[in-house]
Amino acid sequence: MMPAFSSADWAAVWLTFKLAATTTVILMIVGTPIAWWLARTRSKWKGPVGALVALPLVLPPTVLGFYLLVAMGPHGPVGKFTTWLGIGTLPFTFPGLVVGSVFYSLPFVVQPVQNAFETVGERMLEAAATLRASPWDTFFTVVVPLAKPGFITAAILGFAHTVGEFGVVLMIGGNIPEQTRVVSVAIYDHVEALEYAEAHVLAGGMLVFSFVVLLMLYSRKGAKVWK
Repeated sequence: MMPAFSSADWAAVWLTFKLAATTTVILMIVGTPIAWWLARTRSKWKGPVGALVALPLVLPPTVLGFYLLVAMGPHGPVGKFTTWLGIGTLPFTFPGLVVGSVFYSLPFVVQPVQNAFETVGERMLEAAATLRASPWDTFFTVVVPLAKPGFITAAILGFAHTVGEFGVVLMIGGNIPEQTRVVSVAIYDHVEALEYAEAHVLAGGMLVFSFVVLLMLYSRKGAKVWK
């Protein structure tokens, strides 16, 4: 018989969903202007900025998590700033998990949106300009609708990638029940305690979730935005 979810596992599932949803919203807000700049600029800084954004794709999660932990710790620049603001340090808190997740999932949002922006031709923008549309009007009435598949793909990938995090969240958040213990960490706990049946339930859920996400991407034309 399949074991039932414990209250701790349900708390981990809810925390994971909350983290993924919060991170995705922030990433869409932060990543869109970055993607637009990378798609349109001819600056010499395009290469370095693009490489910096894509760094989490090749950097081991524990390395990124370690440096974020140091930066947000009591002796790091971010930690000193947040302490000065009166909110304390971010490691081993939910806001700390959000910060780490934003950095770790940034390329999964920026790159699809950037690719979508790059497909918007100059002719459309020039036509909007001849009609005396402001840059803001052009962006929201011309660019955004044309880049809609890229936004959808970015949101799905950003959410799914955040759900599957392990190394970064473990480094920054540790393993505090109902505060920083997400599904991936809960699976690790079950395996470490030789509770394979409980681990199977959570891991199976993650497997189904991952397959459904990929099926959504590959079943729609918007998946072509991700290159």
